[in-house]
Amino acid sequence: MGGGRAAHHPGRRLTRSRPAAGGGRQLRVPPERLGRWLDGVAARHGTFDAVEPVDGGVRVTCADTTEVTLRAPFDWRPGPAATSPPTPPVLSSFTAAVRVPHRAAVLLVRRGRWAVGVFDGGDLVVSKVDARQVQGRTAAGGWSQQRFARRRAHQTDAVVGAAVETAVRVLLPHAGEVEALFTGGDRGLVDDVLSDPRLRRLAALRRGSALEVGEPTKAVLLETPSQFRAVEVHIVEPGERSA
Repeated sequence: MGGGRAAHHPGRRLTRSRPAAGGGRQLRVPPERLGRWLDGVAARHGTFDAVEPVDGGVRVTCADTTEVTLRAPFDWRPGPAATSPPTPPVLSSFTAAVRVPHRAAVLLVRRGRWAVGVFDGGDLVVSKVDARQVQGRTAAGGWSQQRFARRRAHQTDAVVGAAVETAVRVLLPHAGEVEALFTGGDRGLVDDVLSDPRLRRLAALRRGSALEVGEPTKAVLLETPSQFRAVEVHIVEPGERSA
């Protein structure tokens, strides 16, 4: 187990935007860059004519009718403004809140490899990365193919079982401290791991869309805060709305 505190500063780059359902684009903005990013939005689209809270976030309407919806990665409710006007109080409260460190757990599982960790903000507190061999695909047919499929299924079951034990040993002791669980990798395998009754408390904390990760290595685990700490942004410019 990765004992001790591993200081890490996740990437602070914006993710590449991608098309969003219903029109517009989605991207993730690191909390430390949100203020500057919003300044850029105002420079391109005009003053913020309306700023209103929505479920778990804020919606901004610009002078040119561009709409920007910001959603916090952790629970957020409008609170006192952190800055004075002209920044709208709701937006000021939001940008201040998303910079506050939160404790979160991460579970990554793919066929043959898994990683778990607990983060305080962007710093890794405790972790474990492990692997178990799972045979690749074969072109053989008939009984040979069936035997291979059964063997591979047993190996996959063993991976899930081992990942469960790792999560119980590493994550469960922190279940009372973490505010959220973020997952990534093979959705089916992650679901299988979290179906273990011992992990029910952690499974109830699962939130957010799946983290976009490759093989669950230590390096990949260390980069996950750049995703789960980021503000989810949906921006719809004039002419991008679906009919």
